[in-house]
Amino acid sequence: MKTHHIISALFLTLSAPLYAQSPTTRPESSGIPQLQVKARDAFISGLMKKMTLDEKIGQLNLVSVGPDNPKEKIMADIRAGKVGGVFNTVTKPDIRRMQDQVQFSRLKIPPFYAYDVVHGQRTVFPISLGLASSWDMNTVALSAHISAEEAAADGLNMTFSPMVDITRDPRWGRVSEGFGEDTFLTSRMAYVTVKAYQGDDASGPESVMANVKHYALYGAVEGGREYNTVDMSLSRMFNDYMPPYKAAIDAGADGVMVALNSVNGVPATSNAWLLKDVLRNQWNFKGLTVSDHGAIGGLVKHGVAENDRQAAAMALKAGVDMDMADDMYGKYLKGLLKDGLVSQQDIDRAVRDVLTAKWDMGLFADPYRHLGPASTDPVDTNAESRLHRNEAREVARTSLVLLKNDNHTLPLQKKGTLALIGPLADSQRDMMGSWSAAGVAKQSVTVLKGMQDALGDKATLLYVRGSNITNDKNIYDFLNSYDKAITNDPRTPQQMIDEAVKTADKADVVVAVVGESQGMSSEASSRTEIDIPQAQIDLLKALKATGKPLVLVLMNGRPLTLSWENDISNAMLETWYSGTEGGHAIADVLFGDYNPSGKLPMTFPRAVGQIPIYNSMLNTGRPFNPQKPDKYTSRYFDIPNGPLFPFGYGLSYTDFSVSNVSLSSTTLSKTGEIRASVTVKNTGKVAGATTVQLYIRDVTASISRPVKELKGFEKIDLQPGEEKRVTFTLREKDLRFFDNQIKWASEPGKFNVFIGLDSVNVKENSFQLK
Repeated sequence: MKTHHIISALFLTLSAPLYAQSPTTRPESSGIPQLQVKARDAFISGLMKKMTLDEKIGQLNLVSVGPDNPKEKIMADIRAGKVGGVFNTVTKPDIRRMQDQVQFSRLKIPPFYAYDVVHGQRTVFPISLGLASSWDMNTVALSAHISAEEAAADGLNMTFSPMVDITRDPRWGRVSEGFGEDTFLTSRMAYVTVKAYQGDDASGPESVMANVKHYALYGAVEGGREYNTVDMSLSRMFNDYMPPYKAAIDAGADGVMVALNSVNGVPATSNAWLLKDVLRNQWNFKGLTVSDHGAIGGLVKHGVAENDRQAAAMALKAGVDMDMADDMYGKYLKGLLKDGLVSQQDIDRAVRDVLTAKWDMGLFADPYRHLGPASTDPVDTNAESRLHRNEAREVARTSLVLLKNDNHTLPLQKKGTLALIGPLADSQRDMMGSWSAAGVAKQSVTVLKGMQDALGDKATLLYVRGSNITNDKNIYDFLNSYDKAITNDPRTPQQMIDEAVKTADKADVVVAVVGESQGMSSEASSRTEIDIPQAQIDLLKALKATGKPLVLVLMNGRPLTLSWENDISNAMLETWYSGTEGGHAIADVLFGDYNPSGKLPMTFPRAVGQIPIYNSMLNTGRPFNPQKPDKYTSRYFDIPNGPLFPFGYGLSYTDFSVSNVSLSSTTLSKTGEIRASVTVKNTGKVAGATTVQLYIRDVTASISRPVKELKGFEKIDLQPGEEKRVTFTLREKDLRFFDNQIKWASEPGKFNVFIGLDSVNVKENSFQLK
């Protein structure tokens, strides 16, 4: 591993705030000395005086490379001054060809180049939900820094990332892109990721500008249905959903992507309250806002604009600087200005934001920033030497979550005969997950390859596919509607199962790799049922009937309903989509070369009918008590209440004990602090890591508060028999919340403190806030 990665990661973790939620504002120009700010502003003011109206409108045009907009057309538009930024091109030669056209434009204003680098550029790391499962800020920073380094090496200046939408409905396909359900954890992830992307200077040789998304509340769409509406109280909005965006901005994110959804009836793209009152005026954001793909034209379909022309006016006046992909600004702003429906000030404000971002990217100092001379272009863009395999394996191992391990089924022994079965066991494309940027599928390591490399000639490994991902033609056609995402074996399902059973009969243990193909858990892939497809269930039934020990390796981008699978398996390992080195990382855990330490960033329901189910729910006037069940309480009568696997849950190959919670005081003053401590001991036989989690509950307040609210965590490593005292410090500011008048304050009274290794199995104490 490169030393500068380690140093960068450690620094970022130590410098991150406990929780970036409060309404304090960040510095006006984060990280930029005042003299440079003055020089930048003077340069941009001078440049804008030289610009024609057409050139100004051109700067607001963010274009996508694609079949309908080929590079040749874009290059002509760059020469004409009609392009502010470009996305969906990711190789130095292609970017250089476009940037070369700048010299033929009148004012020579360079475009910037952006891409959705969400969890890796060429080296693909685990999906964001997997990264969140690490609960390890150094790991997250490492993956983000390498992603930025590789993106910059491809000539990119900006990433449309991180995606920090809080989501509590696993039916939503884009759950895979985010960091989960929890406000505190996601805020920490957002802060560290932005810092790792941008470093101290967004124009640096290994840095790219962060464009945080999707502002706002995109993860709260009704029914978990893609692009749907959001209706939410202001107190819930500011307490639960807004803090991660604020954390990213506090970390210095210079870009914000505006969401596609509506918020309380007003689409985010035309929502001046979101984009001006909150983002700019309250949070003091000084950066660049961009629409999501085609979102301005979408205002007509939302029903708030009569036509595209009106939509363009609404978006600009609301505060959307750049128009992504649909050229609504290019088509209509000139006429809108002439008719007095937008002002010159509206246009100039947006242009200034675009030019400021380009200055901060270093493009005015050097239009070829990150490109360098043509002689530095890689001979082979996809060369193996451009990957960071060691780091990818290291990160992927931390993301894996052990859900079940009866009778120490895992780790497996490297001897005898093992059967590896399942439609995802040898799928390179699915290992990478959605939004895998410029990653190349053939460079990813599958579970089959990982196990083969781990075993060598020490044991016999038998592999068969066993089933297709799905036998449902409608789902198969949907998954392949955009590109060839899955391929079905032409044999009958029974023929495949028969072969799998024969293989299992020869083995000492069966490892079944099952779940979702990556296309089942991505944008535009919402599901009404979040179970494993029936074709794979039929396979598992047949494998269970063999009587052989059954280990399930899950690949999926969302929490699944796994009650039956939990009952029939001997062990279950959640691997998400773990990236380029996923197969090696999974094999490391299966064979005990690495002790799993991941913890769930989302609750796993028992059934889809429990959704939404999440850790920080509010109580009711008739709460259900599982020790004393009563009919007239908040419960389901046809299923055990509570999750299958709670937030923060994850097993290890060793065992840990947690002492009772001790508090340094039973009272907390407005200016004081309380230290809450436990002693954690490794009571097992092998070394292991675990994450100690601190939760609080405000017992009585002016509005109902969560039954448990994450407020701190620490990941620790312990040798067998070793113990460590873990201490968390709580101050009055950590107890604040937004009430129904959006007042940010704490309230005196009793607070319960919970500390444990997940959100359910905790030790408790309490104190009074005076």
